[in-house]
Amino acid sequence: MNTDTVLIQALVYLAASVIAVPIAKRAGLGSVLGYLIAGAVIGPFALHLVGDQADVMGFAEFGVVILLFLIGLEVRPALLWTMRAAIFGLGFAQLIGIGACLAVAAMILGLPWQQAIACGAVLAMSSTAIVLQTLDEKGLRRGAVGTAAFGVLLFQDLAVIPLLVLLPLLGNAHGAVAETRGLHGWVHGVAVLGAVILIIATGRYLVGPIFRFIAKTRLRETFTATALLLVFAVTALMQLVGVSPALGAFLAGVMLAENEFRRELEADIEPFRGILLGLFFITVGASLDFGLVARHPFLVLGLTVGLMAIKAEAMTRLAQLFHMPRADARMVGVSLCQGGEFAFVLTGFVVTAHVLPHHIGALLNAVVAMSMVFTPLAFIAHERLMTRPDKTDGPVPEAPSFDADPDVIIAGYGRFGQIAGRLIRGNGFKTSVLDISTTQIELLRRFGQRVQYGDASRIDLLQAAGAEKAKLLIVAIDDREKALELVAGARHAFPDLHIIARAWDRRAAYELLDQGADEVERETFEGSLALGRSALVKLGVHPHQAHRAAAIFRRQDKRFFHKLRPLYGDEEGFVLASRQSAMTLEKLLMAERQGSRFDDVDVAWDNTGRAEELEKVRQKQAGD
Repeated sequence: MNTDTVLIQALVYLAASVIAVPIAKRAGLGSVLGYLIAGAVIGPFALHLVGDQADVMGFAEFGVVILLFLIGLEVRPALLWTMRAAIFGLGFAQLIGIGACLAVAAMILGLPWQQAIACGAVLAMSSTAIVLQTLDEKGLRRGAVGTAAFGVLLFQDLAVIPLLVLLPLLGNAHGAVAETRGLHGWVHGVAVLGAVILIIATGRYLVGPIFRFIAKTRLRETFTATALLLVFAVTALMQLVGVSPALGAFLAGVMLAENEFRRELEADIEPFRGILLGLFFITVGASLDFGLVARHPFLVLGLTVGLMAIKAEAMTRLAQLFHMPRADARMVGVSLCQGGEFAFVLTGFVVTAHVLPHHIGALLNAVVAMSMVFTPLAFIAHERLMTRPDKTDGPVPEAPSFDADPDVIIAGYGRFGQIAGRLIRGNGFKTSVLDISTTQIELLRRFGQRVQYGDASRIDLLQAAGAEKAKLLIVAIDDREKALELVAGARHAFPDLHIIARAWDRRAAYELLDQGADEVERETFEGSLALGRSALVKLGVHPHQAHRAAAIFRRQDKRFFHKLRPLYGDEEGFVLASRQSAMTLEKLLMAERQGSRFDDVDVAWDNTGRAEELEKVRQKQAGD
C-alpha cells in the first residue's frame, strides 16, 4: 500500500467518524453505534470506500490494548484482590454457564456436540471495547455494574489461552496441542511465567527511574513516546509467548497503578485510546459480511437476536445468584449480551484446526459482528424499559418526575449528597435529586426518600429537573471525570446557576473551579479536621483551645487554597509554595498555643462580614 493510498484511507476513516459519530450522539445512539454505522457505510459491501479490513484491524486492536492498560492504571493490586469474586467467581460462572447454554442451543439446531461446544465457547466471549466504552459513557463503570462486567471481561481474557489449547482437541487433529511460536507444553508455561515476572519487575524497579530521568528533560513528546513504547513492548512480549496482548497491557497497568507518574501516563495515552478504539469500531462495521446477511437474512438476524437474548437472560440470572439486585443484574446482562473481539480470533483458530467447517465460521463471524452493532440499541431499549414500573422488582428507576421550581438540584445522593440534602430540606427548601445507581435508589426509597434515576451530566435532564429556575446545583457524584463534565456542561447551559461541587483533593478542586464551579468542598476536609480536634482533646488540650486551633487551620487552609490556585499547573512552584504555606500554618498554630499573636488580628475567626454590618449600623445611627 503506497503513501497516497494510506493518506486517502486515513481521510476516509476520519471523515466517516467526524460525520457519523456526532449525528449518532445527538440522536441518542451513542458513539459506539456511530462508529459501527460509519464503518458499514464506507465498507466493501456499501460505498466500497475501503477494502479488506485485516491489516487495519490488526492496527486498530491496539485501541483495546491501550484501553486495558489505562484500566490497569486505575486498579491497584489490593483492589484487584478485592475483585476476586467478580473475576474468578462470576467470570468463571459466566464462561461455563453461558457457554453450556449456547452449546445446548447449537445442538438443538443440529450441530454435532463437538461443534456445539466450540460454538458455545466462542460465543460466550463479550466485547471489552464496546462494554467498557458504553459503561464509561453512561457513568456506570465505577459502580457495581461496572465492577461485575469488568470482572467477567477480565476472566474471559484469562480464559483465551486455555481455550486455544483445548478447542483443537474437539477436531480431527487427533490430540493436537496448541503451538505458540514454536513453544510446547511446559516450555510454553515457563515462557508465560517468565514474561509475567519480567513485566512485574520492570514495572516495580525500572519504569520509575526511567520516567524520572525523562521527566527532567521537560520534553513532553519524549514522555509520550516512552509511554507508548512501554505499552507496545508489553504487547510484543505477550504476543511472543502467546498470551492475550490486552491481558498483558492490563497487567502492566496494574503494576504501575502506584507509580507517581500514573496520572501523566493516563493523560498522554488517553488520546490514542480514543482514536484507536474509534478505528476498531469502524473496522468491525466495515467487516460486516452483508453478502451473507443478504443471502440468509432471517437466519443471521434470528441467530443474532437469539444469542443476545440467551446471554442477557443467563447473565442476569447468574448475577442474581451472586447477590446483585435485579436492576443491576439486568444491566450486567445487557452489557455482556454481544459477541467479543476474541470471538473472531477463536473462530479462525477452530476453523483452521478443523473443528468447525468454513461456512459455520463465516456465519459465527457475521452473528458476532451483528451483535456488536445491536448492542447500543439493546442499551437504548433497556433504558426505555427501565422507565416502566416493574411489579416484581419493586422501586426500579422510573421516568424522572421532579417537583416544580426546586431551590436546589443535587446530583449524586450517596453518603456525601445525603447529608447536604437532609440539611437543606430540613430548613424548608425544595430539592430535585438525581442519582444513576439503581441500587442506591432502591435503598433510599425504602426509607421514604424521593430520588430520581438519571445521568445529571445530560443537560436535558438538568433542565427537566428545574435548573433554569433553581438557585443552586450541588455536584456530589463520586466519578471525577463525570463531575468535571457535569460542571462544565451546567456552567455553559445555565450561566446564572450557582454551582457547589464535591472535590476529591486540592487538585481536583482546582480542576472543578476551572470548569466553572463557584465553590468546592473537599470531601474529607471537614471530617479530618473534626477528627484532629477530637485527637487534641484526648491529648489533653482544652476543648476550647482545640476548637480554636481547628478554626485557625480551616481559615488559613482556605486562604492558602485560593492563594496557591494560580500555581497548581506549575509542579515545582506549587510544591515550594505549599511547603511555605504549611510552615506558616504551623507557626500560627504554635503562636496560638503559646498565647501570642503575629499581629492584632484574631486568626481563628473571620469577622469581616460582622464588622461591615456593625459599621453600616453606626453610619445609619449617625445619619439619624
